[in-house]
Amino acid sequence: MGASLLARWTGRSIYDIEPGALARKGVRLLLADLDNTLVPYGVPEPDQALRTWTEALSGEGITLFILSNNRHPQRPRRFSEALGVPYIGHAGKPKTGSFYQAMERMGCTPEQTAIVGDQIFTDILGGNSAGVTTLLVEPIRLAGNPGRYLRYAAEWPFRALSQKRSVTL
Repeated sequence: MGASLLARWTGRSIYDIEPGALARKGVRLLLADLDNTLVPYGVPEPDQALRTWTEALSGEGITLFILSNNRHPQRPRRFSEALGVPYIGHAGKPKTGSFYQAMERMGCTPEQTAIVGDQIFTDILGGNSAGVTTLLVEPIRLAGNPGRYLRYAAEWPFRALSQKRSVTL
């Protein structure tokens, strides 16, 4: 545990995460950021590729659980219900409370839990602080918000270091 800004694994997208590899590592719960990790901002419903990937996780005994900082409660609720997975909206990442709440709800320990996200200062920092395996993906789309470019620039050194030390799943 600790306040590290480095991810344990890095990939281009969630589709680089092989469900069987996670299962072999003992992961039973995969927390996932919603916006820019699972889908671009504003996409209201999961597409077939995401549904298929979620089914593959489930087939390996892994529960996908959306952990979103979105401040509009209907956004993560609607998306999660359409995908058929549990969620916590307005999660307050990087604070660890929502990580522990999700693990408690699903009966999992930090050793059985991973988080996948696109942001170092929320998803990765929060995951490391909660003691779960951290998986960093590239943001799906930066366009539309100048703040995203600034955040990404600030995260760049930590992304580069994470890529250098990334382990194989």
